[in-house]
Amino acid sequence: MVDASEAWERLRGIRSEADADAAGLFRGADGKRRWRDASPEADVLADRYLSLCLAGPRFTFAQLGQSLDGFIASRTGDANYVTGEEDREHLHRVRALADAVIVGAGTAVADDPQLTVRACTGANPVRVVLDPHCRVPLRHRVFTDGAAPTLWVVGADSERGQATTRIDGVDVLTLPDSAAFAPRRLVRELAARGLGRVLVEGGGVTVSRFLHARALHRLYVTVAPVLLGDGVPGLGFPGPELMRDALRPPTRRAVLGEDTLFELDLRMAHSGEPLGEEHTDTGQARGEGE
Repeated sequence: MVDASEAWERLRGIRSEADADAAGLFRGADGKRRWRDASPEADVLADRYLSLCLAGPRFTFAQLGQSLDGFIASRTGDANYVTGEEDREHLHRVRALADAVIVGAGTAVADDPQLTVRACTGANPVRVVLDPHCRVPLRHRVFTDGAAPTLWVVGADSERGQATTRIDGVDVLTLPDSAAFAPRRLVRELAARGLGRVLVEGGGVTVSRFLHARALHRLYVTVAPVLLGDGVPGLGFPGPELMRDALRPPTRRAVLGEDTLFELDLRMAHSGEPLGEEHTDTGQARGEGE
């Protein structure tokens, strides 16, 4: 019988339908793939992550954890932890299925995150820090812990970026202007470096920028049954005037302990275009200091 541990190890190696066949996942009459003999936990993992494994070499997805009233942190910036342990494990699993994980400068400054895979087995993605004005202190863990490669993306007018050339495991990517920080241009730049599967992890401003620019294929939002009243908001972008024009992508739901995970397929979303195609490649760096 395939247990959860074995199922995850097999899933990590799947990138094609042939890989899924070799891993022992057969296609049922309903078109869904399942293990032939597996525990319920193993079946859950296949159902939740197989489509991400098979998403292809160029795929951009995001993850946010938030309160019921839409905040990712308290008014002081405390985010430990909005959602529960099950969501933390989910976050580390999607990190393990990514080539790169992106955070904005505000999140990097406030949280000093590691952005590594610790709650499950798997390789650490390349850590990409979007920092146009070089706000992130060089003492932060993404620059010093050596746990995974880090790509520090800075603006052309920055001088501090040159300091990291002496830090092992840290590369500096200098972009010429604010337009170069546009989400789709960033995705193309990462793909040129062999980083095609990109997880946008935070914070709310950065994820919202990618969503607004239609640069995301999938969005995971985990909602915790907690009310903050105010704090650091999650998603926010110019929306439609009428509810009928709201974006309503196909959505799957799953229970993660006390939390609820929403998985939104943005490739299939159709609406009155509330996200604004005209902003795809310009002006996206504004508001980066979340």
